[in-house]
Amino acid sequence: MGLWGVEAMKNLRVVVEPHAAESLKQIVREGLGAYNLAKTGYEEYYPVSIFLRDANDEVLGGVLGEIWAQWLFVSHLWLAAPLRRHGYGRKLLLAAESYAVEKGCQGAYLTTSSFQARPFYEKLGYEVFAELDDFPPGHKHYFLKKRLAVGSKTQDQRRQIQRKTGQKGGQQ
Repeated sequence: MGLWGVEAMKNLRVVVEPHAAESLKQIVREGLGAYNLAKTGYEEYYPVSIFLRDANDEVLGGVLGEIWAQWLFVSHLWLAAPLRRHGYGRKLLLAAESYAVEKGCQGAYLTTSSFQARPFYEKLGYEVFAELDDFPPGHKHYFLKKRLAVGSKTQDQRRQIQRKTGQKGGQQ
């Protein structure tokens, strides 16, 4: 009866595999990708990997994420402790947003915890749209989003230009 026949369905089992091979994870990703494509028509997917490297090519920070359906999802933003509060996190995030705009994204979203970087993201124009209480216990987990200006500079980039040139409002 083939792969999906009645006999095969009788022998199904759920197996927890915390260290599953990447090839097995890819089966799930591709299956979901095919389903999403069929339902939405959005096929283009781009991984996002942007790094901060020193003169020896050592990675001292980075942004990881993905682009799908005209949205950037930032899954990770990290900097080595000595480099924090020197503008590198901002540069990394703006680089990811710029890449996303090049790929036609209309927005970006990410998550952060109450002990992490919510004020940092809010300064860059992100807004909280949901909260998860007590994750981890005693803390909150925040979901943030930001609209990106497709085909032009992001709102944050426009503010930078206005500060440098002394312009206000929509002038450029």
